[in-house]
Amino acid sequence: MRHCGTQRLETDRLVLRRFIPDDAEAMYRNWASDSEVTRFLTWPAHSSVEISRRILEEWAEAYTNDDYYQWAIVFRENGDGPIGSISAVRHDDSVEKVEIGYCIGKPWWHRGIMSEALGAVIDFMFDEVGANRVEAKHDPNNPHSGMVMKKCGMTYEGTLRSADRSNRGVIDVCYWSILRSEHRRKQDEHK
Repeated sequence: MRHCGTQRLETDRLVLRRFIPDDAEAMYRNWASDSEVTRFLTWPAHSSVEISRRILEEWAEAYTNDDYYQWAIVFRENGDGPIGSISAVRHDDSVEKVEIGYCIGKPWWHRGIMSEALGAVIDFMFDEVGANRVEAKHDPNNPHSGMVMKKCGMTYEGTLRSADRSNRGVIDVCYWSILRSEHRRKQDEHK
């Protein structure tokens, strides 16, 4: 793959950009401190803005790596600070595969925002990074996350039983993916 690091991406409503230290307050307020947002995630809700700040410092250091992808989701219009995040949580260059993870604050659920962000990241991973497979997974008790994946053209591949861990404990996990060839076909259909 042709790793190029976290690049600024823009959609109709959103800007996906690197996090900066000044984002700590918005991150904490908008999603990281909300146990309902983190319920299905692998990391616990932040108990203080200092935890958010420390994580952003770690991410700022990681941005020096060309194979690190971590975006703040910000509205184009007001740009008041991030409302969520989307990232490549792991990748395997030997099979040109990238796994995407994401979360967004509750006030922005069910508005198509995450589908818009995921679509932009999928485009970037295929067009710029050269991935052959983009995948994502979710807890079956969080079907809205699967709906985001489906809306972005991903195919449901199956559910692995007791195969992962989240804040709920050991969980089943639903896998979705899209291949570069499928993505190109879908792009051609929309031209």
